Amino acid sequence: MDSLAQLSNSLKDRYTLDREIGRGGMATVYLARDVRHDRKVALKALNPELGAVIGVERFLAEIKVTANLQHPNLLPLFDSGESDGLLFYGAGEEVQTIVVLNWVKELLAKTAVAK
Repeated sequence: MDSLAQLSNSLKDRYTLDREIGRGGMATVYLARDVRHDRKVALKALNPELGAVIGVERFLAEIKVTANLQHPNLLPLFDSGESDGLLFYGAGEEVQTIVVLNWVKELLAKTAVAK
């Protein structure tokens, strides 16, 4: 089972995963719906292969730092945890902004290639 299917299955009572909206060297960010509060959220999940190699301490430290950040341009952390061996945290409120910015970035990249 791939990471998306595993995460989707293990969090099905809390979140419905829609699609991937970002990926980095350490984690993947998904657009999801918070089932309980009926709102769009961004869920960031540690890539399990990387967690197995470098350990989970760095991701746990990121969660702690993110939980204490407050800035108008940052999504507030509202949930974090482990589910079936996958570490994740969730951020919400203006998550639609992430989707729009991601779309603009993709559009600009396509425009640059077309020139």
